[in-house]
Amino acid sequence: MAELSCEALDELRDKIDVVDGKLIELIVQRLSLVAEVGEVKSAAGVPIYAPEREAKMLAKRRAEADVAGIGGDLIEDILRRLMRESYHREKDTGFKRLNSELKKAVIIGGQGKLGRVFERMLTLSSYHVEVLDKDDWDNAKEILDGAGLVIVSVPINLTTDIISELSHLDEDCILVDLTSVKQKPLEAMLAVHSGPVLGLHPMFGPDIVSLAKQVIIYCDGRYPEKYQWLLEQMSIWGAKLTQADPQEHDQAMTLVQGMRHFTTFVYGQHLAAENPELSTLLEFSSPIYRLELAMVGRLFAQSPELYADIIFSSSKNKEMFSRYLSHFEQASQLLNNDDRTGFIENFNQVSNWFGDYSQQFLDESRNLLMQASDSRPV
Repeated sequence: MAELSCEALDELRDKIDVVDGKLIELIVQRLSLVAEVGEVKSAAGVPIYAPEREAKMLAKRRAEADVAGIGGDLIEDILRRLMRESYHREKDTGFKRLNSELKKAVIIGGQGKLGRVFERMLTLSSYHVEVLDKDDWDNAKEILDGAGLVIVSVPINLTTDIISELSHLDEDCILVDLTSVKQKPLEAMLAVHSGPVLGLHPMFGPDIVSLAKQVIIYCDGRYPEKYQWLLEQMSIWGAKLTQADPQEHDQAMTLVQGMRHFTTFVYGQHLAAENPELSTLLEFSSPIYRLELAMVGRLFAQSPELYADIIFSSSKNKEMFSRYLSHFEQASQLLNNDDRTGFIENFNQVSNWFGDYSQQFLDESRNLLMQASDSRPV
């Protein structure tokens, strides 16, 4: 009987193997079609990321999956993974050039990782790009001469000093910075240059493969009609553009970046001091804790100078950290006093503040955890 069961099992597994083979063929076919779509979009100057089209398509596929009895979540997970692969495969695809009159773009700090991202994207869009880095300043006048676009991509602590050296740009040149703070760089650019000025904050790291769905915050400086083409060009690359007031941006970044990175740094520092066996922590971690640990480790796999620049970039960060510490001490006091009731009361107050976002974040994190569980090494 056991032998018959094994033969039956082997037969079923063989059938599954055949179906898997057909799935691979279909995936290859789909990726090929998407590549053709990408080429058409490139020629027409259509953004590679179309959120409305994507949402409509996913809703339709979910409905079809529900009717078929396999559930919408499954088909959406599969399609999102395929779309992500499609964006990755399009990383070297050219894009339509929107400004045919631009003679050249210059990226100051173009040898840096983020500068290279923008150099690559502009080059893929058929713009002539030159790089002005720290060893090129003797030739700075020659490199900047005739530039229609100058992008400053240097460490935050050097940004305003570099900008102060750009007083002789052509009047119609668009001056742009890529820093994670906006108010001071914008003020510096407006003071030194009488032409178009734009502040950008790319909300992604330099290790991205594609700009599809990546957020870029922009702050208007001067003559927005002169750099509208650049915003549209970034949309064609797939970026999601969000407009912001410089002061509002910097206040938000204190929470979004500054405090988050600082608390992650402190947690990592504490882990190193406690010196646990990381392999044991991973073994004992469910997907949620493994993901949290991965986010801490991710920070320390990157440039310490970058995060030092972000954390030390603003006095507002220091004020925010001080207020955060006071809340941490209050919470610690609840623990030291064994005040379980007080903890629950505080928990409910924060839960009420989050409101409906709590459920939204729960749903989003559930999807992330499923992916983290699927990708966990065996």
